[in-house]
Amino acid sequence: MAVKRDYYEVLGLTKGADGAAVKKAYRKLAKKYHPDMNPDNEEAEKKFKEVTEAYNILSDPEKKKLYDQFGHAAFDETGAGGGAYGDPYGGTYRQAYGGPGSGYREYHFEGSNMDDMFNDIFGDIFKHGRTQGFGKGGFQNSGFSGGAYSGFHSGFGGEDFRAKGSDLHAEVTVGFDEAAFGCDKVIRIQDPGSGAVQSLKVHIPAGIDSGKSVRLRGKGMPGTNGGENGDLLLKVRVSGKSGYERKGMDVYTTVNIPFTTAVFGGEAVVSTLYGNVLCKIKEGTQSGSKIRLRGKGIVSMKDPSVHGDQYVTVQIEVPRYLDPAAKQKLKEFEAACAGKARTA
Repeated sequence: MAVKRDYYEVLGLTKGADGAAVKKAYRKLAKKYHPDMNPDNEEAEKKFKEVTEAYNILSDPEKKKLYDQFGHAAFDETGAGGGAYGDPYGGTYRQAYGGPGSGYREYHFEGSNMDDMFNDIFGDIFKHGRTQGFGKGGFQNSGFSGGAYSGFHSGFGGEDFRAKGSDLHAEVTVGFDEAAFGCDKVIRIQDPGSGAVQSLKVHIPAGIDSGKSVRLRGKGMPGTNGGENGDLLLKVRVSGKSGYERKGMDVYTTVNIPFTTAVFGGEAVVSTLYGNVLCKIKEGTQSGSKIRLRGKGIVSMKDPSVHGDQYVTVQIEVPRYLDPAAKQKLKEFEAACAGKARTA
């Protein structure tokens, strides 16, 4: 049989600590290891039982006095407590947690009001001298006095023990322009509990990028015992737009210009998210050159007065078909360029 740890050690206290220190230590540890906070965690459940056992002894002046004098033997059937005091607690306390022939037994509290203890430790969780559903099969509709403890299962569950509901997750796809300028979308989500489907109108903020999420507060799972609802986290997928590429708040596009415009300079019409603009093309512009259009990118989600830029890559169009006269002129141009190169 495993050796029991010292009760003071279990609560992180020095031997002889007073009732206030015992209560404070238990409050902290009980909340830390409670099964509701640690679902399916057997180790946490064991620690919860251990700290509760320690508290039940050290918070009771008479039991604490016996423990300080005889240690764990005060509550063993054949130990000092049994010999000197005739097992003063009728063996019921000794059997509650891992005593001889242990296992997890029913726990009868005779002569001590455990309602008062839990009202003291957890505030108003247990109101009006009663508890409500302290775990499945637990303290159903009665106080602890004379009641039976059938085991820790599902948590405190009292009227005032409120917990926020779980968050839900969903996805929505929006167009490139919808993400750039913001939009409203109607989505349909299914309640995982009831299976009911509901429609929600969601505002997608301007400037949102693919992979970002919109939080809809209170649209998640219901809270426990009046606790606030969880949230719905809506992950946004932004579809592409032909001719446009987004990198952060900046937008990248291309513009095709005639060969002669590249040679002599001129103007070119460039499409932006905000309409067409007329850009000046410098004489001798090379293919692959970039034009920067300030403020023609995506708006910042944090500051609507701030925009990214648009970078336009220039592509020079090579004529596919030329009439004989045009070809002759182009050959004359080629010869002139070659002659200039020889004399340079």
